[in-house]
Amino acid sequence: MERYGRKILGNMENNLKILSIGSDRKLFEHGSAVGERIKAYGDIVEELHIVVFALKSLGLKEAQLSKNIWIYPTNSSSRWFYVLDAARIGKKIIFDRKFMRGHSMITAQDPFECGLAGLMVKRRCQLPLEIQIHTDPFSPYFKGFLNSIRKIMVKPILYRANHVRVMTENVKSKIYRLTAATISILPIYIDHKRIENATVKFDVHTKFGWRFILLSVARLTPEKNLSSALEALKYVRERFSDTGLVIVGSGPEEENLKQEARSKKLEANIAFEGWQEDIASYYKTSNLFLQTSVFEGYGMALVEAGLSGLPVVTTKVGIAYELAHGKDAYIYPVGNPSLLAMGIVDLIQNNHKRENLKINLKRTLESKLISKEDYLAQMKKDWEKVAAKIKNDKQ
Repeated sequence: MERYGRKILGNMENNLKILSIGSDRKLFEHGSAVGERIKAYGDIVEELHIVVFALKSLGLKEAQLSKNIWIYPTNSSSRWFYVLDAARIGKKIIFDRKFMRGHSMITAQDPFECGLAGLMVKRRCQLPLEIQIHTDPFSPYFKGFLNSIRKIMVKPILYRANHVRVMTENVKSKIYRLTAATISILPIYIDHKRIENATVKFDVHTKFGWRFILLSVARLTPEKNLSSALEALKYVRERFSDTGLVIVGSGPEEENLKQEARSKKLEANIAFEGWQEDIASYYKTSNLFLQTSVFEGYGMALVEAGLSGLPVVTTKVGIAYELAHGKDAYIYPVGNPSLLAMGIVDLIQNNHKRENLKINLKRTLESKLISKEDYLAQMKKDWEKVAAKIKNDKQ
């Protein structure tokens, strides 16, 4: 399969010019995982220009990631100007770099603010637009003031897109009636060999001293619903007091979660580790991975945990829709920590069930993953088709 992918890449000319609009500021961090992943795109395009939402106060500078990939911060005075600034910069890039219709396109990394900026550039420059969806904006749990505005934005932006890229069949099933655009499924590329062969630098049991360790890896944001993880831990401790929860991640909910842990008297059984670039030791030496999200576009942490050999207890979100309950993982409805706790207790008590879940999940995930070469080949094929969609419409 990898040889086939290499052959495809080798036979295709790299004559595409791509304008990408996104919000991942880790691109400006030297050696970041996302930066290294983006560099691979240089093999399938002539030029890739990435405009990133960022405040001027961050002091980010335009940079060149590789010989044909550039990144540009919007340097906006307020987040409310992200869209206008990104559209202005994008239009200038297209003009200065002489983007040619038929060999150029715009891709927006979400169907919200990035999608709106991409639509503005499309209208001005008459280039086709791809919209990427990395979350589930149609979930009933996609709440909050900003998300309520985003829900309104999604439909008109999808309607005007030329192509939509999603990560799961579940999300595709929710949007196919909202757009006349072609829709493709392409999950984030995950290097499973790198995960499987990663070096273990420490053992979490030695570090924390608990007999059974639950691991959650997530941004500490409301949609990750880590309060359910704390509540589940509280139930589990009633049966197995020597159980601990390690949370790897950072975000705006951190202080609230720490306060909740104190109020539930869980301080001795929970560890907040912050964000870690290297999390192989957490994945490979914990006993169980716990995901409590109310919605996910995919669930990369779950995939990494499964490939690392961890059994999984999860809410039914993202890729969990494509897994079998009781065979690949224990999968429960959103917002029911008592059920999560029951699943955890069952797995603490039954080592053979944990082993079966580990083996089955790893096998299932590996069957769904594609090689890096095939991933890039599919992306290039999609982009070439999108770039060919020249429309002189007024959308």
